[in-house]
Amino acid sequence: MPCDLMLIAYDGSENAKRAIEYAGRFLSANRAVVLTAWEPMVRQAARLSGLSGVMQPEWVPDEELEDIAYVDARNINTEGVRLAKLAGLNAEPRTAECTSTIWNAIVECADDLDVDIIVAGTRGATGIRALLHSSVADAVLKHCHRPVLMVPPGRAPQREF
Repeated sequence: MPCDLMLIAYDGSENAKRAIEYAGRFLSANRAVVLTAWEPMVRQAARLSGLSGVMQPEWVPDEELEDIAYVDARNINTEGVRLAKLAGLNAEPRTAECTSTIWNAIVECADDLDVDIIVAGTRGATGIRALLHSSVADAVLKHCHRPVLMVPPGRAPQREF
């Protein structure tokens, strides 16, 4: 019996593409919402200049122009919806502007839609890299209160000598 609603977190990465492939293979849902979370360029610039210790410039985006990060997120999301449909899912698009973190935007969207399951790819970082850079998928798993299908990256091809 299919679930009613699945949320697929999609950022355009190879791991996210793999997650869609596995969702189509192992899960069935009446609806699949493909979510791409994005952060406005003005906030990205402020965060990066703050991290570098540089004085933040007075940058006000032109209201006439669409935010390039939003345009990019829509394009990435369109690709994700196309891949989900190719995987046999009844997919629909959704973007979410991040007000704090990517994982928080995913969890909030899942709560707003009351989804049955969240699907996400993982980076597969281990050791010190995993300690230094927390994973969005790990944070989603820790902070949401619903099932999560986490799809790890595939194995690297074996090299022949």
